[in-house]
Amino acid sequence: MKLKNILVSQPQPAEIEKSPYSALARKHGMKVTYEKFIRVEGLSSREFRQQRINLLDFTGVIMTSRKSVDHYFRLAKLLRVEVPDSMKYFCISESTAFYLQKYVQYRKRKIFHGNQSVQDLFEILGKNKSEKLLLPCSEDSRQELGDMLEAADYDFKRAVMYRTVPNDLSHLDMNGFDLLIFFSPWGVKSLFTNFPDFKQQDTLIAAFGTNTADEIRSSGMELNIAAPTKKSPSMTMAIEEFIAQSKKK
Repeated sequence: MKLKNILVSQPQPAEIEKSPYSALARKHGMKVTYEKFIRVEGLSSREFRQQRINLLDFTGVIMTSRKSVDHYFRLAKLLRVEVPDSMKYFCISESTAFYLQKYVQYRKRKIFHGNQSVQDLFEILGKNKSEKLLLPCSEDSRQELGDMLEAADYDFKRAVMYRTVPNDLSHLDMNGFDLLIFFSPWGVKSLFTNFPDFKQQDTLIAAFGTNTADEIRSSGMELNIAAPTKKSPSMTMAIEEFIAQSKKK
């Protein structure tokens, strides 16, 4: 099957000509369409209050993403809570830790970070088990870290601060694409929220990440291209590999 039109379920990159998808399109004569399938929406202060969580009851906050940083401080402002200088922050990565400078002065004595893995962060938290911890999260997140903290009997509380919601895709003709590329389970859910009667038929489906692949299979679709793999760590490399294999058939 020749791929002529592919849909990438992500926003169009700022420098589109430098995108690996542009290089792929030029090489194989494809048309690439970018479309953001989902957006993150913050909970209102009223919605947050229903959880009966007082931000000042905690001595430390676990930041697993920039979104969690933004929504923690957004809600603190809405609730007119002044976050004390003594608050400690435990971040999933160094980049998330540095992002905190948008809201607080960076001090090593109160900002700790792992190396992008949940296990790294869990080990750091193990050295600070006396802290009362808050874990900002999404309404629909699969919080592996939260489950680990719960199993280890940490003094912590999950705090739902934002949610993932589908964007309106009604302007798209889903039958006009040869390949749909997904990067999260929520993108797959957005497809069926917008097009509940969607049938895969001859359309190829690609997934980045195991959770996305699982959601595709759960929805009844066939997964044709998966990434990352040892041979193809990126999605564009996985597509190249698929095209090469198809030519051999």
